[in-house]
Amino acid sequence: MADSSRSTGSPVVHGFPHLETVRSAITALYRRLSYDGVRGYATSLAPVDAAFGDQDDLYLGSQRVARAVVRHLHLPDARMIVGFRAMEHAAGVELTAGPEYFVELNDRFRTHRRDIGAALSHEVTHVLLHRLGLEFPGTRDNEILTDTVTTYLGAGWLLLDAFREDRVTSQKLGYLTPEEFGYVLAKRAFAFDEDPSPWFTSPQAYEAYTEGRAQALQDTRQPPLTAAGWAGRRRYAKDRRRARDQPGTPADPGVPYAFEGGPDGLRVSFACPVCHQRVRVPVRGRVRARCGLCRTVLDCNT
Repeated sequence: MADSSRSTGSPVVHGFPHLETVRSAITALYRRLSYDGVRGYATSLAPVDAAFGDQDDLYLGSQRVARAVVRHLHLPDARMIVGFRAMEHAAGVELTAGPEYFVELNDRFRTHRRDIGAALSHEVTHVLLHRLGLEFPGTRDNEILTDTVTTYLGAGWLLLDAFREDRVTSQKLGYLTPEEFGYVLAKRAFAFDEDPSPWFTSPQAYEAYTEGRAQALQDTRQPPLTAAGWAGRRRYAKDRRRARDQPGTPADPGVPYAFEGGPDGLRVSFACPVCHQRVRVPVRGRVRARCGLCRTVLDCNT
């Protein structure tokens, strides 16, 4: 049984404590599906497909939303049977060989139907990852992988929209912080030229998205990319001189690039701002490089 966490009434963790695992999850997704496979999810799950009103029948409505998520995640032969019971977590799914999968939702969703789509999106992604054979070691990292893939493939905006917080109560679905959900959602938005902001019904979700987007923009402004700011370019030039004058000197912690020598001269490696695969290019001024994993063309000043 795969479970997703829920926070209700307790303080919600903010910030980016899981950022490296999130980035590793994006890389793993591209490696498993390939560039063409990821591009097959260029359109997000539509809000109307996840809409669930109080007047809808609980079970028929849940099955309808589950089918929509299954179709969106390209699982045509996965039949989801949805039930409700008292439980600690928000939801869980039995990961069997199929073709039927049993999803259990927390009883609270009987009266909080607007968030059923969010819970189902996470659980159906567990099924997708199970079929792909893609997993991370340990429950925590595997759940972060699931949240990241759900969001990057276009269904996880529902998880972020389920985040609500005021002075008295709070609610959050999933293992990522709200800002980390915003970060992954912004990564997707950049990759597919998509603006998810009109879909949010939660003001707190929109705020978290803007903070995550700012963090995602920083990835595109790190040297040796030409979009890097003045301070970053100055630091890069200093580190490049040291790499030439003192070969083998380890890079300072926190620097997003590394220099290495070779038969053809000095090279620099850095993370692709889209998929975070390491890219290596020669140090010779202005160059254009193509990431071999996500095919992004990168303008660099090495």
